[in-house]
Amino acid sequence: MADIHADHDLDITDVVCPNTFVKAKVVLEELDDGEILAIRMNDGEPVQNVPRSTKDDGHKILGLNDNGDGTYTLYVRKVEE
Repeated sequence: MADIHADHDLDITDVVCPNTFVKAKVVLEELDDGEILAIRMNDGEPVQNVPRSTKDDGHKILGLNDNGDGTYTLYVRKVEE
């Protein structure tokens, strides 16, 4: 995923579900169409729920990177509704 350049970063490793997706959604709403958000999250529920919910909202998932420390980085391109 090193070739993906994120326009914005969001760390939700200190947030618990279901607030993980809510926080990501709020930040995505503030971005311009086509901008990329890198979301750092913990393994478990966030990795299962945030990508699915983000995709269900119509955004494009560019990749999910295992950081090797129990966290993942999800790369999402905002798609206008």
